[in-house]
Amino acid sequence: MKAFAVTDIGKKRQLNQDHLYASEKPVGKLPNIFLVADGMGGHKAGGYASSCAVETILKETERCAQGDAAQILTRAIQRANDVIARKAGEDERFSGMGTTVVAACVEGNELIAANVGDSRLYVIRGGFIEQVTEDHSLVQEMVKLGGINREEARVHPNKNIITRAVGLERRLQVDCFRRLLYPGDRVLLCSDGLTDMLEDEQIRRIVDRNGDVGSAAGELVRAANDSGGRDNIAVIVIDPFT
Repeated sequence: MKAFAVTDIGKKRQLNQDHLYASEKPVGKLPNIFLVADGMGGHKAGGYASSCAVETILKETERCAQGDAAQILTRAIQRANDVIARKAGEDERFSGMGTTVVAACVEGNELIAANVGDSRLYVIRGGFIEQVTEDHSLVQEMVKLGGINREEARVHPNKNIITRAVGLERRLQVDCFRRLLYPGDRVLLCSDGLTDMLEDEQIRRIVDRNGDVGSAAGELVRAANDSGGRDNIAVIVIDPFT
């Protein structure tokens, strides 16, 4: 397995409120772990929420002794929700803060993913790209109801309104997904600073033409900035079978 993680402030923001973590080695019972969190809130709050989420998820994963990968990731994200909510309640400077989270691990040839919010996980295979996670966003609800299509959702004025976030829920629901992986597959975790700037097919072409995961991640960030760089960008590219 090889993985490369990179985050960039982009061209418009003064602070980077994206945080990520990538470990190809075991963390607790998990054989590896990959995390992207995109914070929201005021001057300090968004960055605190995303960094706290990553830190708490890692701590909970390290000490969790029971359950399968999906259960471990779910409990760790729910614990992060409780920690962030408590901090927001104790200090008004952090009131209303929250963060997206997308988390993943690879066990053998199986991918296990969990998400809250609109940071995404993709599998890229044989000239195709699949968005595995489902956005918890207003426009995604509109797509599901048939009000708009995916192309219209990308440019909708309310595309960044999310309907679920870590730190803002009393009882947080975490969605989990499983996929079988095959040699040649690539896995991508990213914040919306990438997907708001690049269409899925652009992402696929960039990943496919770069044999090295570091080169793929670097070109994705450059392309997002070249397309406007309106937000922070976080990217993890994984080659599970290298």
